[in-house]
Amino acid sequence: MNAIVTGSTKGIGRALIFGLLKEGWNVAASSRNQEDLDQLKAEAHSKYPGCECQIHQVDFSTKANTIAYGQTMLTLWPEIDLLINNVGIFFSGSVHTEEDEILEKTMALNLFSPYHLTRTILPAMMERKTGHVINLCSIASIMSYPNGGAYTISKFALLGFSKALREEMKPHGIKVTSVMPGATWSGSWEGANYPEERLMPPEDVAEVILSTTRLGPSSVVEEIIIRPQLGDL
Repeated sequence: MNAIVTGSTKGIGRALIFGLLKEGWNVAASSRNQEDLDQLKAEAHSKYPGCECQIHQVDFSTKANTIAYGQTMLTLWPEIDLLINNVGIFFSGSVHTEEDEILEKTMALNLFSPYHLTRTILPAMMERKTGHVINLCSIASIMSYPNGGAYTISKFALLGFSKALREEMKPHGIKVTSVMPGATWSGSWEGANYPEERLMPPEDVAEVILSTTRLGPSSVVEEIIIRPQLGDL
């Protein structure tokens, strides 16, 4: 079984890569940072000798790079079973005060890259009438909060994309799952002055996501909301 996970070297993406490897999946990891990818691959081969862990340095902020990556993966793996759109970015700021172009930069990674990569991978899934697309949305997809301007806009849009895709893919045997995690320890929260237990560990979020891939073909988890036990931050 072959799985693509974008934004794979930190936080939830990294936890997903190792969770999939543990279950015997072939994985494709991507990041803008080649050093992080090399370290990930070395650790993957150390923990799971003989595993297939593809690594690709990709800047998903441009349409051309995103589509080219999808085409590369289809050449390597004509059969892709799972696509997890996890890559994303967060800039703190309000709609009325954030810097010019922040919305465009945020939308490019949080919405346009999942849109274009999914559209590139989908035809092969549709031909086989099987596959699973998982979109990492956010609690910010269903509620707004202070200083979440462009990020909130992008995540609402990503959930809308995911919902539309779910309806379209029903006749084609392809599952679509939207995941809305609350505060999770990742690069976005690096240096935050909270006790460790106040935010969710990425491994917990990954485990919930991976559980959706174990269902039979007649069942799909459409949406997941997972929050810290003490609530949102």
